[in-house]
Amino acid sequence: MHRIRGDKEIQDPNNVKVVVDNSGYALYFSRLPIPFLRDRGSKAHHYKHLGVYAYRRDFLLTFAKLPYGSLEGIEKLEQLRALEYGFKIKVMHTPYDSTEVDVPSDVATVERELLQSKSPRP
Repeated sequence: MHRIRGDKEIQDPNNVKVVVDNSGYALYFSRLPIPFLRDRGSKAHHYKHLGVYAYRRDFLLTFAKLPYGSLEGIEKLEQLRALEYGFKIKVMHTPYDSTEVDVPSDVATVERELLQSKSPRP
């Protein structure tokens, strides 16, 4: 997970958000801002889920056999299937962000970033 600093990114449903418990295990993933700031003036950190997974073979075989979860169907997030069936997902914090390609317009963003990374820097 990577801390989100801009409101536009927090509100973007293509940036999956995650909240974790005190031990760093996922409590929930959502396309909406979580936690929701109910009271004016409340402060919270929002984190983007970057979606890099490491599975043990036995879990992957089990996961593939699990029925499609209802929350997974609503949010269109496969990691919710694991949570719905009681499995834990350890989430690691990283200071590095990444650009995701979830919708066609993201391709142009990645292409622009790649061109900028090839440009000589002063």
